[in-house]
Parts: sequence; structure tokens; C-alpha cells
Amino acid sequence: MCDLLMKFGAMEEKLRAIETRLQDSENQIMDLRNKERTKVIFSAAVDGSGHTGPFNTDTTLIYRRVITNIGGAYSQYTGIFTAPVAGVYYFNIFFHAGREHEAKLLLYKNHQLMIMTHDHPSDSDGADNGGNAVFLQLQQGDMVYVQLAVNTHVWGHGQHTTFSGFLVTQM
Repeated sequence: MCDLLMKFGAMEEKLRAIETRLQDSENQIMDLRNKERTKVIFSAAVDGSGHTGPFNTDTTLIYRRVITNIGGAYSQYTGIFTAPVAGVYYFNIFFHAGREHEAKLLLYKNHQLMIMTHDHPSDSDGADNGGNAVFLQLQQGDMVYVQLAVNTHVWGHGQHTTFSGFLVTQM
């Protein structure tokens, strides 16, 4: 009888271990499904009449005309993208300036300069367009934003100046 009770106890212990492994596997499957469902895509434009700037200090650009904001990570009120999940993101910035003024956009991650794009005024080049792009590894809550450099400007009419990004993969 004692031998039978020991076997029964050992089987109970194995069954608990199997149940724990099954629960862990189910949790991993749910995590993978949630990651698969996380979509983060935004695109916004400076919306204004004529040019934006120049300002007497570096100024965060607020892209008020939101074209797409799947996941709601971009704020049209602050101009700041806040990463909802850890992962690798792709960002791009484009601008049009016009030939009269210098243009310089700076893309930051948590107050650290990541990339910039720049154009000098010129009578011979009326296009005065520029852009740049970058992949950034972000943690949840990291902020990405664009600043217009001191004494420069961009054209805000007709959605010429844009800021876009999307989640490439979660980490």
C-alpha cells in the first residue's frame, strides 16, 4: 500500500509539471499572437499657409495634418511619436523650403540627435527639398520627434513637409 501511495504521489508531481509546461506554452502562444497584432504606422504633414519658421531657438515641429496614425503613437498636439512597444522602427522626414531661406530638420530619439537633413538658400536651385531616413531600435516609451533648427524654415502649405514611421519588428 505504501508503494502504491508513493507511485501516486510521483504521478501527481509529474502531472503538475506537465500542467505548468502547458500553461507556459499557452502564454508564449498568446504573446506571439499579441505581437503579431501590434500595428504601428503613422504619417503626418506640417499644415499651414506658407512657411513655418524661422524661430529664435530649435523648435519641435508639430505635424498637425495626420494622414495615418494606426496604433495612435503619434501626437498631433505635441509632434512627438512615443513607442508603444519595444522594437525596430523606420522613420523618414522630408521637407520643402523654397529658395529664400535655409532649412534644417533634426530627428531626435529621447533628446539625442539621430539624423538631419539640410538645404542652403540658393537662387540657382528653386527646388530646395530634402529628406532622410533611419531605422531605430526603441524601448517602450521612447520618444522620437523632429526639430526645426534655429533661424531656418520649411514650407507647410500643401503637405510638402512630412514625418512618417512604422514598426518593422517587435523585440
